[in-house]
Amino acid sequence: MNETDKDDQITRRMTALGVKESDITESFVRSGGHGGQNVNKTSTCVMVTHLPTGLQVKCQETRQQGQNRVLARKLLLDKIESRQQQRIAAERARLEKLRRQKRGRSRSAKERILAQKSHQSVKKNLRRRSWDD
Repeated sequence: MNETDKDDQITRRMTALGVKESDITESFVRSGGHGGQNVNKTSTCVMVTHLPTGLQVKCQETRQQGQNRVLARKLLLDKIESRQQQRIAAERARLEKLRRQKRGRSRSAKERILAQKSHQSVKKNLRRRSWDD
């Protein structure tokens, strides 16, 4: 997969998620760790921030800035997608809970509740002190 295919794939994914290029800020900092003199002299680490959500991703996987840019955008889109899926799942759970709460009871459940209530009232009546004593 060449560089233009990767860019096209990321662009398609961004439009599918509703992320605009203007919503993303990108900054480059010096990497740390392995890579020798290259990481100490060049800014190969990429920090990508999605302004509407405030999500931030830092990528220094490779020694090339271009590859890190692609990887950082993929990671950012993964985070945005998982956050959207969590929001959708929470909304579905909320609607399902409301549906369960509004659902009527079955006939057998109603009969069981009434039988329990009458049993409880019998127990309470037996506990009463009679005034005839």
